[in-house]
Amino acid sequence: MKKILIPVLLLGSLSLSGQIRNDEVFELPEMEISDLRNDIRIPDVDGFHVLKCDFHTHTIFSDGRVWPTMRVDEAWKDGLDAIAITDHIEVRPWKPFVSGGDLNSSFDIAKQRADQIGFIVIKGIEITRAKPLGHINALFITDANPIETPEPLDAVNEAYRQGAFIMWNHPGWPDDRCTMYDVHEQLIKEGKIHGVEVFNSAEYYPKAIDWCRDLKLAFLANSDIHSTTGDSYHPKPLGRPVTLVLAKERSEAGIREAMFAGRTIALFDDLLAGPEALLTGLVKASIDRRVISSDEQGELVELTNRSDIPFRGTVEGRSISLPAGKTIRTRLPARCTIKMKNCYTGNGQALEIAYPFQ
Repeated sequence: MKKILIPVLLLGSLSLSGQIRNDEVFELPEMEISDLRNDIRIPDVDGFHVLKCDFHTHTIFSDGRVWPTMRVDEAWKDGLDAIAITDHIEVRPWKPFVSGGDLNSSFDIAKQRADQIGFIVIKGIEITRAKPLGHINALFITDANPIETPEPLDAVNEAYRQGAFIMWNHPGWPDDRCTMYDVHEQLIKEGKIHGVEVFNSAEYYPKAIDWCRDLKLAFLANSDIHSTTGDSYHPKPLGRPVTLVLAKERSEAGIREAMFAGRTIALFDDLLAGPEALLTGLVKASIDRRVISSDEQGELVELTNRSDIPFRGTVEGRSISLPAGKTIRTRLPARCTIKMKNCYTGNGQALEIAYPFQ
């Protein structure tokens, strides 16, 4: 009897957890994760949508190792709202195996997939030259092909003519020196550089934070991904670096407007860098406060972090930690200043925010 009962129970368990295609094949759709998205919770800030974006990615059409559709599906699964395809113009090791010479091809392929799943993909290109110019991404371009020119500044000027948002990539690479050369100063003066990567891949450039703050440039953090994010970053929410864009609407046009307006925050390894006003707004939007009791020494409060970004700070020399999606109970002075240790407005300068949050 036991020998008969065991297979019957096994068959019953398979029937409950799987879908019977026929008498000999069972489907287990719960094992698949291709349509499973890791949502990243960040509340709106001052009426703006906070969009999670990566503006520096590569495919097999330059020196990346994945097909363009993979970039789109991967970003959607990672919880992002938009990416830019920014294949190199000058570096194309797989060219003998990828037919055609149209520099727009990788975007065109990615765009088809993005439209199928309601994702935003931005047309871009990477101008790849040695220092002093270095590497430059041009976003929101209309045609990548004319940007392929012998002279690097001709390439930048063509991107500018197309109305591109132009960003200076990984300023500390490859020589481990963050140097702003004369060419960068001139391009910034002419309005032909609009943002700088303060973080790229797994590198952080503190000097670039000061450049962005002092020169009113957009703060950017991007993956510069060539392989897959699963191979490159820890499998956790916000494991990959992203640029937070505070947009009026969830669209390519909304992202473009916000970037030219400088409404961006760089987020990487649980660190944030951006304009003081935007960081302050993000902290206030993310943290709810409930007063339990109060006396002359201060108040006992619950602070709830409604975002997936952890915050760390100090209050009168005492550390305070607000994990993502958690509530803490702590005592605080009725009025004080919290120094947010993982929110940077400058090189080594942490955001200071008045408590209670208004």
